[in-house]
Amino acid sequence: MPTKISNQDKGVVDELQQEAHRLGFSRLGITSAEPPPRQDRFAQWLDQGFAGVMENWLRRHLPLRSSPESLLPGTQSVIMLATDYEAKTVASRESPNHGQIARYAVGRDYHDVLRSRLNHLGGWLEHAIPGCKTRGVVDSAPLAEREFAARAGLGWFGKNTMLIDQGAGSYFFLSGLLATVALPTHQPIEVDHCGTCTACLDICPTDALPEPRVLDATRCISALTIEDRGPVEGGLRSHFGNWIFGCDLCQEVCPWNRHAPGTEDPELQAIENEEMPSLIELLRLDQAAFRKKFHDSPILRAKRVGLLRSAAIALGNHPSASGDVPAGLASLCGVLQDKEPVIRGAAAWALGQWHYRMPEIAPTIVDALKARLAEEYDETVRQEIFSVLSHKE
Repeated sequence: MPTKISNQDKGVVDELQQEAHRLGFSRLGITSAEPPPRQDRFAQWLDQGFAGVMENWLRRHLPLRSSPESLLPGTQSVIMLATDYEAKTVASRESPNHGQIARYAVGRDYHDVLRSRLNHLGGWLEHAIPGCKTRGVVDSAPLAEREFAARAGLGWFGKNTMLIDQGAGSYFFLSGLLATVALPTHQPIEVDHCGTCTACLDICPTDALPEPRVLDATRCISALTIEDRGPVEGGLRSHFGNWIFGCDLCQEVCPWNRHAPGTEDPELQAIENEEMPSLIELLRLDQAAFRKKFHDSPILRAKRVGLLRSAAIALGNHPSASGDVPAGLASLCGVLQDKEPVIRGAAAWALGQWHYRMPEIAPTIVDALKARLAEEYDETVRQEIFSVLSHKE
């Protein structure tokens, strides 16, 4: 049975906010468990084919997105929490031998950090209101977090599809705490503070924002480097720059992020200065080394195949500027022998970019590709190699 909140318990909301701040959450908003708006738009977005490789998962869980009751029977309130993460720009981001990762991924895996804090906050609320049950939700659960957060007053939907707060911009995580008690709710922000600004739409190198508040995940660098572990469409590769996990471009140009507070939270700081990992070193990682290096990082989600594929593309995008050509060339030629066809294909493409722009090493590249072709069984990889060799010949 859902727990009813008494008049004397209503003051618990202020105490809840204080406890949330003590645990490391930045802001809190509360809304009801009623289905949020925009679910019809989300279904239309799926029908347009914009979800990419996530379509099956999202469509399968579509009925659950707007139903907290399915995650915790008796849910009456959805407590949404915002947690600021690092907002500073990495000074060496253009280093050609290094890959960029999204700001949110430089620290520990936020799923682990936030889940632990949600469990503590839920335990506190259950103690404060006897009979109340709670469940913490981080984005791996099928809940429409942004929609509930918007209705709880934590921000408005920006044209880049991110939730934006006037004081904190968009550099923050969302998580939710479901509760079987009806708590006082907060009001949503009714004003669209994006105005006529289109900076986020204009900056996207792959045109993944075809119109305001619509994301085409089949073209989004963030979606492709994190969720999609297959071959990247040829026409998109050169636009990746050196992004290898996520992309912050549409947030970097947002005026509301100019004064984003960032965080000093030690659990969300960069791990061993990994804001810009070496592409050459990444290409040398076997499965065991990959898991050891990223065991506590959200980068693990890309899996080795996805990360090394993206690292090869990034290295291919900076051939003439690479500071250590012999090492880069050796790394790309080395992963031509990788067991993953996706990585071999990306390496072949990258070597093609080096071949086109650095004729002095073209014979070495041609020899390596021909040797690989002699034993290559994957047709997609063979086509990548043929494309480079035919350009030469």
